Amino acid sequence: MVNIKFCCTPNRNRTEWQHLFARASLPALPQSAIRLLELSRNPDNGPAEYAQPIEADPGLSSQVLRFVNSSYFGFSQEISNIRQAITLVGVRTIKNFALWSAVFSLLPNPKCGPFDLQCLWQDSLRRGLFARLIGKLLGRRDTEDIFTAALLQDLAIPFLAKEQPAQYRGMLEESLRTQTRLSILEQRQFGWHHGEVGGWLLRQWHLPEGIAGLVEGHSEVDRWLAEGPRQEAKLAVAMSALLPTVAGGRWHERERLVEVYGRLKGGRWPRLEEIFMEVDRDFADFAPILKITHPAKSLTATYQEAMASKE
Repeated sequence: MVNIKFCCTPNRNRTEWQHLFARASLPALPQSAIRLLELSRNPDNGPAEYAQPIEADPGLSSQVLRFVNSSYFGFSQEISNIRQAITLVGVRTIKNFALWSAVFSLLPNPKCGPFDLQCLWQDSLRRGLFARLIGKLLGRRDTEDIFTAALLQDLAIPFLAKEQPAQYRGMLEESLRTQTRLSILEQRQFGWHHGEVGGWLLRQWHLPEGIAGLVEGHSEVDRWLAEGPRQEAKLAVAMSALLPTVAGGRWHERERLVEVYGRLKGGRWPRLEEIFMEVDRDFADFAPILKITHPAKSLTATYQEAMASKE
């Protein structure tokens, strides 16, 4: 367990949610993930050093090999050695995979109205894959960080729903009924939203500040669009937050996503529908590794139905 200590004097609203978590102990990251974070502080560490904590954790080692041998990478020969896997796909990719896998393993499954942990996983994987593709189109070199942040953007919701079930039951139901973003409802009721809490949680676990910052700002697409190229990573993550949820209901932010994509789109960028088709293909490759079930409706089908209803 992680004992929470506060080293600053936050505003009143933030103090309220920090006290909420201070009453409970956060689960600690697995030792393998902690060791990987320690190794990342030294840029001279390479595949040999990173392989050691992974090989010492049979479950993680198995996950990493399934990940590297998936059709997502498409290697012609099976990779059976962790060090070779890291060498082939890169330290950052494997490190981030291990870290977000560790974080996902810590998420509680509260019984809180319409909350569904499997739906959260499905939404998260779609968003991570989408943000990664946008990052690539923007020419970003930090696409793995973008993927990780988009994947983890809603990690605080199950923790908050567990600690405040009555409030979150009401807000989750209102979000579905009125098609209002949960972050907007949280801001109205508490003066903060789950993105801020998510960034704070990642900092408690000592995940990279860059990833925590991307999670923290995932609901501010207009701000990052206005601030231009220097905020492209944050924009990619925030665009992913405009995707529909698998829980159903009208995709009320489709037009906003179409608009933002249209403003960014370069001459050789694919149509948005083609992006969704690629996300669906990548989802099919990733989902078995993470033991995530497939949504009843693909992202492409959801988009096509939304466009048809508009006509």
